[in-house]
Amino acid sequence: MRREDGRSAPGDDVEAVLDELYALPPSDFVARREERAARARTRRRAEDARRIHAARRPTLAGWAANLLRRSRPDEARRFLELGRALREAYATLDPGGLKELSAQRRRIVSEMSRQAAALAREAGHPLSDAVLRDVETTLRAVLADPEAAAVWEAGRVEGVLTPPSEFGAEAVAAAPARREPPAPARTPRGDTAAARRKDAAARRKDAAARRKDAAAERRRAELRERAARAREERRAAEARLGERRAAREEAAAALAEAGEREREAGERVAALEEQLDRARTERERARSGLGEARERDRTAARDLTGAERAAAAAALRADKAEQAEQAEQAERGGA
Repeated sequence: MRREDGRSAPGDDVEAVLDELYALPPSDFVARREERAARARTRRRAEDARRIHAARRPTLAGWAANLLRRSRPDEARRFLELGRALREAYATLDPGGLKELSAQRRRIVSEMSRQAAALAREAGHPLSDAVLRDVETTLRAVLADPEAAAVWEAGRVEGVLTPPSEFGAEAVAAAPARREPPAPARTPRGDTAAARRKDAAARRKDAAARRKDAAAERRRAELRERAARAREERRAAEARLGERRAAREEAAAALAEAGEREREAGERVAALEEQLDRARTERERARSGLGEARERDRTAARDLTGAERAAAAAALRADKAEQAEQAEQAERGGA
């Protein structure tokens, strides 16, 4: 599905979805990610759904760095150009350029960090000192490392990007020192034995210097290789740390949500318990009224039984009296 301007809608273009996600505050990231991944699955785009679901929620520092990239495009472009110039200067070992660009680097990193803090504050997410230091570290990495620069330029920083520790220093250390060629030995006329011994000594000295240079170069190569391995291990460890931080933030968000649900359930339980207490009170009152009614019923039953017996006895007496009267009348009539 395409929009009128020809671009894919955010729900259809996975790159647009990722741009949308990394522009969100970390607190909104997971819910929107799951919503977009479900939408892709519903539309039978399994690979897009997998990529969307694999997106990691950025830390607050990563979000602030992405916010800076999107909100200040002109400053970001100049910052990236400065990084390329710095790396080129370090590669060519231009002392004058190094000094000037290093000073510029410190100034612009400080200024860009302040802008990121202001943008985050305006968005309702002020940065602590620790988070602001992470933003500064990330910006230094963008200047020093082309891979970090590419991540920031895309606006998809997840955690803290760390600059290589050897930036600038290793380039200087790796450059072999210039050695002036030995001055040619002046041999006096006659080519004396002393001159030949002096020339041989100079050659031995030059050979020793070359061996020393070769050993130093091997040592520098070993150091560079060791530093590269350490750098790779550090990046892997930082990636794992970023994943653990993101997982911890997701767990904290889930914990907060579960706590809110528990609080709401507790309120419902309290309301139901209050209703139950009222119902129990009403039941006790009904039981008391039932007991009184039963007692009145028993009393009335007893009274009714007594009245019935009295009425039966009175009726019997009346019948006997009537019979006696009739018998007496009969006797008088016969006489």
